[in-house]
Amino acid sequence: MRAINPIYIGLLLVSILAMSIFSLNSAKTELRESKVSFKESSKIANELSGLKKVYLKNSSSQKNLKRILNQKILKEAKLDVKFKKNSVSLESKKMGKRALDFLMTNILNGTYNVTSMKIKKLNKSKASFEMEIRW
Repeated sequence: MRAINPIYIGLLLVSILAMSIFSLNSAKTELRESKVSFKESSKIANELSGLKKVYLKNSSSQKNLKRILNQKILKEAKLDVKFKKNSVSLESKKMGKRALDFLMTNILNGTYNVTSMKIKKLNKSKASFEMEIRW
C-alpha cells in the first residue's frame, strides 16, 4: 500500500479553500444585489402607499370638489355638473376666462383623477369646457 503524498493533501486543502473563497465572494455579491433590490422595492412601496392614501379618499375629494363648485365665480359660469356613482362630469358651453382659471387652478392642484378634459377657445374671454373626474 502506498502512502499519500503530503503535497497532494496540501493541494487538496488549498483548492478547497479557493473554492470556498470564490463561493463566499459570489454569495456576498448576491447579498449586495438583494439589498439594493429590497431598498428599491421598499421605496416604491412607500410611494404607492402614500399615493393610495391620497387618491382613495373618495368622500373627502367629493366634499372638496363640491366646495370648489359652490364658489360664486363658478355659479356665474353656469357650469353643468353631473354626479355619477364613480365620477363627475363638468361641462360649460360658455365659460369666462376668470372662472376657467379658478377651476383649473383648484382641480389640477388637487388630488383628483382627471380622465378627460376638453377646452375650446370661443373668443378672447370665453371658452367651452368639458371634464370628467373619476374616483
